[in-house]
Amino acid sequence: MPLVKATAIVLKSLKWGDADRIVTCYSKERGKLRGVARGARRLKSRFGAALEPFSLCQLNLFEKTGDSLYRISHVDLVRSSQKLRESLGLIDSAARMVNVVAAITPDGDPDPLLFETLVQGLASLHESEDPTFMALLFQIRLLGVTGFRPQTDQCATCGKTHFMGDPQFSPVAGGLVCLPCAAHQRVRCVALSRGSLSFLQQAIRLDPTIVTRLRASGQVRGEVEAAIEGYVTVVAGKRLPSANFLSVAGS
Repeated sequence: MPLVKATAIVLKSLKWGDADRIVTCYSKERGKLRGVARGARRLKSRFGAALEPFSLCQLNLFEKTGDSLYRISHVDLVRSSQKLRESLGLIDSAARMVNVVAAITPDGDPDPLLFETLVQGLASLHESEDPTFMALLFQIRLLGVTGFRPQTDQCATCGKTHFMGDPQFSPVAGGLVCLPCAAHQRVRCVALSRGSLSFLQQAIRLDPTIVTRLRASGQVRGEVEAAIEGYVTVVAGKRLPSANFLSVAGS
């Protein structure tokens, strides 16, 4: 059993057997992985609170040939998730971030940029007064990082660059569609105002260090949220679960 060291964000943690946990993480070195933490649910477990969802940690793992489940032997907590568990709003926003990553990434396919995007996204929640908005910006950026960048410059179906009327966002096509193409989409399109389109284009193109300066409210925010929610559902192949599916490591 070779030893593997990985820096990872805990995506979810589920009960297994009488005292163990199955932990799903997204790591910088190995991508998404699952590991078993023996005795993690015992009162005096050596893992403590390090395996709670949203935690950033250093893992020591043992890999067994032919088995996709690692054995977690040691954890060093780098950044606690306690702050993100202090309110329902923070929990929901952090859960949205890790749920999207869990849903659209394959096992064992590392992407350092995706990992850093997740680390930065969760970090942004610590200081934000609007965690739901931070989660929206995160999803837009994550779609671009993973190759699902929304098409906002031309019709995603026919390639037309000039549109009549308000732009239509098609979750199935993955971007803007012209009115004739919108009429043939199997999932209802989301009408975007010009302000909503401008915001979406800025959120896609701005450097991640300044994208959090963007602001949106009212109609613009509602339209962009509806468009991204629909698109993420299509990309993930399902509507993502609520924060209730996350299990606290100590429970």
